[in-house]
Amino acid sequence: MRLRATRSDSKRAEPRLRRARENPLSRLDRDRGARQPGRPAESPQGGWSILDCILSAQQAYALARERYAGLGVDCDSALQALSSIPLSIHCWQGDDIRGFEGGTGEVGGGLAVTGNYPGQARSPSELRMDFESALSLIPGRHRFNLHAIYAETDGRRIGRDELQPEHFSGWCDWARDRNLGLDFNPTFFAHPMAADGFTLAHSDPGIRQFWVEHAKACRRIGASFGKALGTPCLTNVWIPDGYKDLPADRRTPRERLVEALDAVFSEPLDPQHNIDAVECKLFGLGSECYVVGSHEFYLGYAASRGTVLCLDAGHFHPTEVVSDKISSVLLWVDRLLLHVSRGVRWDSDHVVLVSDELREIAKELVRGRYMSRVHIGLDFFDASINRVAAWVIGARAMLKALLMALLEPSAGLRRMEQDGDFTGRLALLEQMLTMPFGAVWDHYCEMRGVPQESAWLDQVRAYEESVTGRR
Repeated sequence: MRLRATRSDSKRAEPRLRRARENPLSRLDRDRGARQPGRPAESPQGGWSILDCILSAQQAYALARERYAGLGVDCDSALQALSSIPLSIHCWQGDDIRGFEGGTGEVGGGLAVTGNYPGQARSPSELRMDFESALSLIPGRHRFNLHAIYAETDGRRIGRDELQPEHFSGWCDWARDRNLGLDFNPTFFAHPMAADGFTLAHSDPGIRQFWVEHAKACRRIGASFGKALGTPCLTNVWIPDGYKDLPADRRTPRERLVEALDAVFSEPLDPQHNIDAVECKLFGLGSECYVVGSHEFYLGYAASRGTVLCLDAGHFHPTEVVSDKISSVLLWVDRLLLHVSRGVRWDSDHVVLVSDELREIAKELVRGRYMSRVHIGLDFFDASINRVAAWVIGARAMLKALLMALLEPSAGLRRMEQDGDFTGRLALLEQMLTMPFGAVWDHYCEMRGVPQESAWLDQVRAYEESVTGRR
């Protein structure tokens, strides 16, 4: 049967139609109880002004906060916690790990950078400028992570075993001016002394000592950063040492590595200035069958020597996940460094996205209340896309994952688990996927003065057109 609208039906519908057609900002004004004085008029095209968008974001956040509160989650507290978490953002995304030594440009060490997107940084000043562009689009206060090959030597050839804090004074002054902390890494690749794939575990005592002296120099440089900037520098040791094919002797290189590492860390440094970390790996290009510094090796070393252990999300078998290792490792070591990456079938160092594993890593950190014991660093490099955008995408992805974890009703989930209510636990985890996270994230970006998710790429495009695209 077909229904026909009566005149009285039309009259009742008119107020609703008028409300639907009127300026959305006017509706917001009425909902807030009064028209704001000095509000700009609607644009001539009938679109929303910037103020419209801000008020809409505020209203969306208010609604989201109410939804999360229904699950016992305080959004304001979650945002406050997120604002206190610094990421250590790596320099090598900006120039494809080339550094400024003036070598051949070959990375080596089982590392591979693919792509030829134009605009890579060619000098320290360009790299700093590019990172500042990225940093302006990443909410929060963060750190910058340097490798030793980024020394500024005014064109002079300085041996890596002879590097001094003065060769990084430009970086230190820049970081101080921008209120950034600095982290550091010795560079055990892209060097003639590493051509055969061995460094600290080398069978030649002379080559081994060269790398010991390099690592010692880098620890002193890290300590100089920490002292000058008032925040400890985390100096991380990763070496590529290993064999492509099956070794006849796994034991001896590891014994040499223990001896070399003990020599590296023999000089006492103030932990308020420098924190030492060691990084493991399962395999690499050219070290598929044997890596001296395996996970088991460095877990034992860190536990027995009191160093920080570094877990890189790409340094394990594709079916292994770092998220499952965090709670186990932190039973035996005091602190942990995470290198957050995205391996695709191997340690490919793809730009980080909000993947299931990234979310699980963040959940482990929040659920276990580990944030005060874990340093979060990014480690990826992609030369096939805009490098500034890569920094922004990866850093914002890590922060989003952390915020999602902070917005989780962890107490309720834990209570269900303890009560054996596994059905309720699974249902609540699934419910969280439809919660209005985006409104909370947009509000956080607004709070920190950076563009929301739909706007930051325009600024990267503009920077590319005016700066990186002209290199």
